[in-house]
Amino acid sequence: MKNLLNKGFLCYNLFMYRSTRKPIKFIYNRKRGLKMQIRQLKLLNFRNYEKLLFIPNSKFNLIFGKNGMGKTNLVESIYVLALTRSFRSTVDKVIVMNNKEVSKIEADVKRKRVDNFQIIINNNGKKVKINNNKIAKLSDYISNIGVVLFNPDDLRIIKDAPSTRRKSLNVDISQLNNNYLKYLNNYNKLLKQRNAYLKNFSDDSSEYLESLTENLILYGLKVYSERKNIISSISEKIQSIFFDIMKKGSLKIKYVSDYDNKTKEEILSTYKKNLKKDLLLGKTDFGIHKDDYLFYLDDKLLKDYGSEGQQKNAIIAYKFAMISIYYEFNNDYPILILDDLFSELDSEKINNILKLIGENLQTFITTTEIDKVDEKILKESKKFFVENGLIKEV
Repeated sequence: MKNLLNKGFLCYNLFMYRSTRKPIKFIYNRKRGLKMQIRQLKLLNFRNYEKLLFIPNSKFNLIFGKNGMGKTNLVESIYVLALTRSFRSTVDKVIVMNNKEVSKIEADVKRKRVDNFQIIINNNGKKVKINNNKIAKLSDYISNIGVVLFNPDDLRIIKDAPSTRRKSLNVDISQLNNNYLKYLNNYNKLLKQRNAYLKNFSDDSSEYLESLTENLILYGLKVYSERKNIISSISEKIQSIFFDIMKKGSLKIKYVSDYDNKTKEEILSTYKKNLKKDLLLGKTDFGIHKDDYLFYLDDKLLKDYGSEGQQKNAIIAYKFAMISIYYEFNNDYPILILDDLFSELDSEKINNILKLIGENLQTFITTTEIDKVDEKILKESKKFFVENGLIKEV
């Protein structure tokens, strides 16, 4: 890092855009596809960035500096722009700079063409725009910008409760099919209505309850089908990716659902059988709101038997599998964010991971340890030093 710092910095207010390189094939997809790319990113009152114009490289972008300087804040803004929510907090107002009333993220994003995307967040909520046209529903906005993120907190996907895994899977599928969010939102509304009925009534022969249950099954089956297909596809791809990183071990994912291998009639019959228990509990104890998926390494549950390193590399393999699936759905590649990738990984595993990144991916890597980065990646990267919310290009 010292050698890089000694070369001096170019103050990063207005940068000249560097032309894109000719793409080559992504290692897990032999077809050529379009390359999603952020041409420029503007931030206003976002976290510790009061005002920023950021023009990244079309391929590798290394964002480095000490902890707490704003590296993760920068890549978080890309994630929020794509998905309208942060991966660090469920409360929108925390991303607005202290003592400011509004935060704005704006970017020119190249897909088939260059489009302008904006998200504006204030105390009244948030609004999104594409090419300055307001989009009424967030579900219609999401899936326009594809992003795959790895963050150290993603280990929670393996370690935490099923709800954490469901939330992660919901985010992934929503980028492939924005109808999925509509199915899921409808299911959750019906589930809330059914639970409210169960808490306040004891009539188990209500036509209203029957109607709620039938519609719950209708949307539940749509969500189940999407989840099952994606998990099946991930499980097919993840084994070879994990082996390329670790050079050993067989990794698989198993989807667990109350709806698994059941017809609509069988599911309805189960709800009827469970009705007395549901009335006693005051909630619906059966359905896709209890879905889960589990990671197995060499046929052992990774959560219980895997090391920290194995779990981390399993999540990274999962993310690269999602990149391949995203391509299959959209015929283009998402933006890749690797936040704090190098912490607690040896140089061999790091280089194995970096070899998975093809020319088709615009990639943002944050690190405090730039000396761990492969020489080839360093040469092909635009390098940015972050300090106290200021960014300087090396």
